[in-house]
Amino acid sequence: MQEHHFSCTPEEAKDSAYLENRIRQELGISSIQKLNFRWRKRSIDARNRHIKVNASFDVWVDEEQVPRFESFEFPSVQDAETIHIIGAGPAGLFAALEAILQGKKPILFERGKDVRNRRRDLAQLTKSSILNPESNYCFGEGGAGTYSDGKLYTRSKKRGDVQKVMQLLVQFGATEDILVDAHPHIGTNKLPQLIVSIREQIIACGGEIHFEHKLTDIRVENGQIIEIELNQTLKVPVSNVILATGHSARDIFYLLHERNIQVKSKPFALGVRVEHTQDFIDKLQYHGRLNDEFLPPSSYSLVTQVDGRGVYSFCMCPGGIIAPCATDEQEVVTNGWSPSKRNNPYSNSGIVVSIDPTDFSNPEHPFVCLEFQQSIEKASWEAAGKTQKVPAQCLKDFVQKKKSTDFPRSSYQPGIVSVEMDEIFPPFVLDRLRKAFIDFDKKMPRFVTNDAVIHAPESRTSSPVLIPRDPETWQHPSVSNLYPCAEGAGYAGGIVSAAIDGMNCVSKICQKEA
Repeated sequence: MQEHHFSCTPEEAKDSAYLENRIRQELGISSIQKLNFRWRKRSIDARNRHIKVNASFDVWVDEEQVPRFESFEFPSVQDAETIHIIGAGPAGLFAALEAILQGKKPILFERGKDVRNRRRDLAQLTKSSILNPESNYCFGEGGAGTYSDGKLYTRSKKRGDVQKVMQLLVQFGATEDILVDAHPHIGTNKLPQLIVSIREQIIACGGEIHFEHKLTDIRVENGQIIEIELNQTLKVPVSNVILATGHSARDIFYLLHERNIQVKSKPFALGVRVEHTQDFIDKLQYHGRLNDEFLPPSSYSLVTQVDGRGVYSFCMCPGGIIAPCATDEQEVVTNGWSPSKRNNPYSNSGIVVSIDPTDFSNPEHPFVCLEFQQSIEKASWEAAGKTQKVPAQCLKDFVQKKKSTDFPRSSYQPGIVSVEMDEIFPPFVLDRLRKAFIDFDKKMPRFVTNDAVIHAPESRTSSPVLIPRDPETWQHPSVSNLYPCAEGAGYAGGIVSAAIDGMNCVSKICQKEA
């Protein structure tokens, strides 16, 4: 097998005959020689008017093509030593898979419901604005990522085995395209069945997953957790606990604080979610090309510095929808997602400002950033009439400090309410957002238009609280068998990095016991 690289047009990249002929020509492979090839990596370069695809292939000459990887074999762990995992998001699920691979029995407790029953609660939230605080876009099997897109792009290559995570995702149902595309994506419509397949594997190996089991107390003696409490009634003795509860489980932060388990304030980011039509973004990014069958819906990545603070796009969703992601009845929260084909007519992205504990008068308080996050979400709820409708403003009106009287459209199904963002955000956020949008308009001309609508707030970018852990052992400094994990503890930022963090926590436990 050998690798071969070249650039071609988007049309050529979809033409198998062209690709074969070019590989043969450039590698000097005659027509009588047998050629097998498959995509290795694929990315689009749209920086210039002549858009190209950077193509990389695995090539076999007079050889049979071999599989990309061998499937992982999961042994029975029915009677093995246990690891207790709190949270069945990507960190918790991949920690469970890694535990099985290393001969440990995972026992997972998830406060929310399984994906099928969770979907019913999401439908009620979207159609009737009825929020279940324990089953929503953030809580439930698969975590926030299950119904929030399934983007797999990560910069976490130094943190662990990205390829292992991707291969496991393929083994459980994702297409091999995620191993090829520069910005891989599964899609909200396909993730639930993949999550079910992972659950079935864990159970088949003797692991356990308990839904609607919320962590309500922790009992610590001599620097170790000896028992956890679920649903205020069920008490479970434990040896090692991986805490993978996600960035929205605020009650867990307060529980740890009450039990004298240290937590700290942590920088995060907060702002708005902006929605354009996908055609508009395609026209900007693809130099006028529209409805092009050879190009995927386009995305963008924007970043600038305003008054010494970063402002940037976050979780950009081509062909996507803005979703209601609150976890409490008296708050409004937005997020975005896309189906696997990214074929909705709208494009949305968070545009967020970096927030630091030093922005406030009491930066050492562990909940100073969390309380600010909560205040913005509650102000949004009140401004929208104390409903799950979302405060909205046309983008150009926002920049010019005008209230919007008419809106082109919004994909946010509970509905929008015309609100000036000055009613919600403090000046240090507003000023940076306005200056950033002006800068983004220079980078993407006509980005600031009243055909774009901003929705408030985009506030759950990451955890505003850090649960400390030792950089070598990954144990909490004062609780030796507690392993704070992934986004909820401040150590990850997406599906892949969270999965890696979960697997690494298991490895640290096994190293300790070796």
